[in-house]
Amino acid sequence: MPSASGATAATIRIVSRSSPMALAQVERVRAELTALHPGIRTEVVPVTTSGDRWLGDLSALGGKGAFTKEVDAALLAGEADLAVHCVKDIPADRPLPAGTVFAAYLKRDDLRDALVHPGGLTLDELPQGSRIGTSSVRRVAQLAISHPHLECVPMRGNANRRLEKLDAGECDALLLALSGLQRIGRTDRISEVLSVEVMCPPIGAGVLALQCREEDTATIEAVSGLGDADTWREITAERMLLHVLQGHCNSPIAGYARAERDGRLSLRARVFSPDGKTVLDAHEWAGPLDPATLGTSVAVALLRQGAREVIDRIPR
Repeated sequence: MPSASGATAATIRIVSRSSPMALAQVERVRAELTALHPGIRTEVVPVTTSGDRWLGDLSALGGKGAFTKEVDAALLAGEADLAVHCVKDIPADRPLPAGTVFAAYLKRDDLRDALVHPGGLTLDELPQGSRIGTSSVRRVAQLAISHPHLECVPMRGNANRRLEKLDAGECDALLLALSGLQRIGRTDRISEVLSVEVMCPPIGAGVLALQCREEDTATIEAVSGLGDADTWREITAERMLLHVLQGHCNSPIAGYARAERDGRLSLRARVFSPDGKTVLDAHEWAGPLDPATLGTSVAVALLRQGAREVIDRIPR
């Protein structure tokens, strides 16, 4: 069936950031699509986003949207039929671009963070003053609580580039997403996988989203079968939480939902001040609540504890 752009479901053009990790994510989508629909053809349309080009503070570019703006534009212009995004990079304080929709969330990968240290040391073994390469305000705040003797140094760029900076001596260790290291085949560099109790993950960690134009029914129908029902429930709860909190890219907000095998759904979320001196925590089970209502309920619990004041005190 022809889509509005004139493409057919048998040929899907996938737009993606041009980093090695983003292209690895596209290859996963292509493989799963081929397994689901053996006759489908795919083409990759790589773009370099302003977030990829800019190595300074993301807030100067308007936050995480710097990683998605050019991808969204290619999709809306009809230059591609499908976009592959890391959910953690998609802002939740503003809606998706008009005319686009998420057609599927792939089955969730590991959502934990990993420590990379050339000597194989764990976080607890790092000596005082060790420089941890990360530009994540979420990680900085949590390290300030658990390991105040360590120093965080700004570190942007894709995972391969950060590993190169580590090897060049620009820091002593790195904190990176475990799923990202798995996607680029660099798990050999991991010295420790951190539990979610030690390092609470970002909203949307480990999940890839497939975005289409909402009128492109052919592509939506072709890719919707890749979606995972449990991941949809988890991400719906997580993104509603972030939407209600109106967190921005400089807000240290962490959290994750978990769908149990018996159908229950829980959501834990934390809001930090950048120095880690204020920590707000909420954890609820859905019971009869739908995922979006659970996200709203946990956000309200954090707002009752003063989350609005904590978030609003942080410059965008």
